[in-house]
Formats: sequence, C-alpha cells, structure tokens
Amino acid sequence: MTFEGFLRYMESKDCCVFDQTHASVYQDMDQPLTSYFISSSHNTYLTGDQLVGKSHLDAYVCALRKGCRCLEIDCWDGPDMEPVVYHGHTLTTKILFKDVITTVEQHAFEVSAYPVILSLENHCSREQQEVMAQYLISILGEKLLSAPLDHPTTGDLPSPNKKKIVVAEALSDLVIYTRSVKFISFSQSKDNQNYYENTSMGEKKARKLAKASGTDFVQHNQKFLSRIYPAGSRTSSSNYNPQEFWNVGSQLVALNFQSLGLPMDLNDGRFQDNGGCGYILKPAVLMSSQRSFDPGCSQHRLKPTHLLLKVINGSNLPVPRSGKALDPFVRVETHGIASDSRRKNTHTVKNNCPVASEHCD
Repeated sequence: MTFEGFLRYMESKDCCVFDQTHASVYQDMDQPLTSYFISSSHNTYLTGDQLVGKSHLDAYVCALRKGCRCLEIDCWDGPDMEPVVYHGHTLTTKILFKDVITTVEQHAFEVSAYPVILSLENHCSREQQEVMAQYLISILGEKLLSAPLDHPTTGDLPSPNKKKIVVAEALSDLVIYTRSVKFISFSQSKDNQNYYENTSMGEKKARKLAKASGTDFVQHNQKFLSRIYPAGSRTSSSNYNPQEFWNVGSQLVALNFQSLGLPMDLNDGRFQDNGGCGYILKPAVLMSSQRSFDPGCSQHRLKPTHLLLKVINGSNLPVPRSGKALDPFVRVETHGIASDSRRKNTHTVKNNCPVASEHCD
C-alpha cells in the first residue's frame, strides 16, 4: 500500500472516530421526555437575520432533515383571515401559516420517527387562532396529538416512543403536554407547576439562574421541560454556546439553525448520536434524584475519566491565495462543565513540513 492509499484508508468511514453502532437509535427511548436533550430550533422560519431576513418554508425542511424536533412558529394576523409567520414588527418576509403546517406534515418524520414539538408564539386574534386550530387539525390529521396518551408512569410526561406532533404555548384546546407557563422561581415551580407544563426563558435569565442556583436548575429539569432561547439583542441571529444550558439539564436549548459556527457545530455533534433522531438521553448525573449536582462547582465526587488523544495529522487544508506555505496546527477542544472543558494545540508545523505525531492530554 502506498502512503497515499494508506492516507485515504485512514480518512475513510472504516476509520471514522464516530462509533458506527451509534448511527442508529440505541438508547432507551421509554423514559419521560424530561430525560432527553431535544434538538430545538429558534425562529425556524428565518434563513437570515431577525431584522430583514427572509422567511422560507425551506428553513423548516432543512431543520427537520437535520433531526430537529422542536420548531418555532411566530404567528400573526394576516390578510383575508390567513395567519402569517414572520418575525413581528420587522422587515422579515412573511409566509402563510397553513403552508408551514403543510411542510411540517410532509417532512416531520422523514429522518426521525420521534415526536415533533411545535412551539407557537401566538400574536393572532381569536378569529385567526380558530383558523390556526382548524389548519392544525385538518392538515396534520392523526399525526397531531389531540388527547392525553395512555402511559404507565403517572405524573410524568410520556416517552419519545409516543410518536406524535405536539403543539406548545398556544391554542389551549390542542395543548396537551407542553403548556407554557411563566417561570417565577424554582420553589414556586416545585410547589405549583404541573408535569405537563413547561417554562421558556431567554439565555440571560437562564445563565443567571445556572450560575446562582445550578443544583436547583438541574432538579427542576428532572421534572419539567425548560426551553432556552437566544437573547433578543442577537439581531444577526447569532447563537450562544448551548453546552452551558445542557450542563443544567435543559431539554429544549433552541438555536438559530441558519447560523453556522461553534454553537451549531456542538449541536450537530450532540445530535449526530443516537441515530440522529433528535433525542439524546441525558447523563445519569443529571437525572439522579438521589444526589445533588451543581455543574458550576469545581469539586465533584465523581471518578474522573482520563481521555488521551493522539493527533496523527491534519489534511485537506486550503491553499492560500497568496501561494505561501501554511504554518498549520491542530486544535482539540472538549466542551462540558467547567472542570471538563479544555483546549489544546499541537505544535505549529512551519511551512507545512510534516512532523511526528503527538499526544494531547
């Protein structure tokens, strides 16, 4: 075998670092919905920024084909009694609500058989809300969850194996398991919130709660669904780092899927697991009611795992327009709680001349 042939073999699927047994659903899918991270999109209809960007049905298709299981639909009164979807009070273009629901019906279970949550931000009049309800019922048909499901764990949300489309936050007669309620405090939720109700909060408030009351946030997410969304100041549709909210067990960590970068790389990486079905079982430490866990604490009574990575080479690097040789290096990052987050670089290779491999601890 020539060196070039060996290199092609090393870069082939046979040598992929991703465990191929995880390319199909392998996790326990019979736990309550609160036990899973759920791939979630913010302002799903947008293909650009939140001020003048275009709204397009293809944005829903792209999100669903990436395994997204929670879609946002901002609904406003439209002409001729036809509700429209767009980012209100901006110059973003409008699309018809009925077309969005038709698109969801066509593509909801194309790559994943597990439940889709429709998060409706409802700004419509009562008359057009009734039109929305009729479209949901007539277009989605039997795919729409319209009555409570029979499931054995009383007092818990159903598992993802109950494969339906669920409506959240609006049109009360169609909201079964994800009725939105205002978050006041963890103690208020513990004493008064019902298991079928969920809370939704912006990243700034969620970040403040995670830093001040990490343990309480983890325990809250053991019982209830929580949705985190980007700050309104992110007019360019940029994203926060989702890991900080996965660390406290938030299930619906919503990102702008149209915005490329580290946050979406992390999201794609997390939800590539478990067959790309959009549901990832949370780690046991975030689900155990027998012990408290604060992701912000520097000391954890857990046995650490030592990860040793051997960087063999970097390849397929772009050639600069200047024609000058690159001085490349490989950067390895781990993302998790603070004590697990690391960034290591290999030595720079001057003029792209190969050197021996090295280890990153």
